[in-house]
Amino acid sequence: MRSIWNGAISFGLVSIPIKLVNATESHSISFRQIHVSDGGRVRYRKVCELDGEEVPSAEIGKGYEEADGSIVPITDEDLAQLPLATAKTIEIMSFVPAEEIDPLQMDAAYYLAANGATAAKPYTLLREALKRSRKVAIAKYALRGRERLGMLRVVDDVIAMHGLLWPDEIRAPEGVAPEVTVSVREAELDLADALMATLGEVEMASLHDDYREAVEALIVAKSGGAFEPTEAAVEPAGGQVIDLMAALEKSVRAAKASRGEAGAVGGAGAGAEAEVTPIRRKAGTGAGAGAAAPKAVGGKKSTAASAKKTAASAATKKKATTTGKAAAGKSTSAAKSTAKTAAAKKTGAAAKKAATPRKRTSA
Repeated sequence: MRSIWNGAISFGLVSIPIKLVNATESHSISFRQIHVSDGGRVRYRKVCELDGEEVPSAEIGKGYEEADGSIVPITDEDLAQLPLATAKTIEIMSFVPAEEIDPLQMDAAYYLAANGATAAKPYTLLREALKRSRKVAIAKYALRGRERLGMLRVVDDVIAMHGLLWPDEIRAPEGVAPEVTVSVREAELDLADALMATLGEVEMASLHDDYREAVEALIVAKSGGAFEPTEAAVEPAGGQVIDLMAALEKSVRAAKASRGEAGAVGGAGAGAEAEVTPIRRKAGTGAGAGAAAPKAVGGKKSTAASAKKTAASAATKKKATTTGKAAAGKSTSAAKSTAKTAAAKKTGAAAKKAATPRKRTSA
């Protein structure tokens, strides 16, 4: 690997000649700017404002612009002659536990390679001292025209250095946290812990950039003329309130299923699906403001309500049928009784008439 800086590590009175090598590389795909109408390349040319001529990179230097617009030229020789101890030296200042370094301060990473055979012994000494102390070294160094802060640690058998931002370069997180007061229940924390335990750890080496692979496939397809664009499904954003407990339980079950683990999460509501409730619009705002959005409920609640309603309707119909039959029975009985009474009266009248003697008429 090509070194980008040569210098030495200052470890007390010990000086370790080293070379600085980039420890990371970017695999992101870069695009060129083109003229859309004809596909021509659009370039940025560095042109001098005084003579209008394009300037090659070899003739471009540094300059500081003052308040009145005048430029003060600054050369690399000027910077090299500064009375700065870290101009060509990584000066170790202290050793601290690694957990005291805020990850927000982490910047670029480098490998420090021993520069020459004479550097092997002190290099190994520093590496083994860092290993045994289980600490990291905080150092100052100068690179690309400015003094920087660094952290030295051991990676395998190599000393690595992470560039650190200065403490005053870290912005305070003002206005970032939720402004409303929220209380979290123990049951919700327990489910969150269960989800974290189920997801477990991941092999960092197995992670890769899916987006870059998709872009590479897109480039190959378009260059071959076989590209057919498809619309990606877009999930509706915002306007929903999620049942947190049900969502956590469902997440734990899904995580266990993905790992082939049997069993489900116990507890109340373990079988319930996550409920999503649309947020009601305020009166007079948006389209259809007059009608409030109905509250969506889960499948089980809706089924129970429907079953209750069906049972009540069936009971009402059965009661009505029974009442009707009873009324019809009473009406029939009354009619039969009336008919019997009328027949009895008619029979009695006929018998009385037959029993009465007729009077004879005299001549």
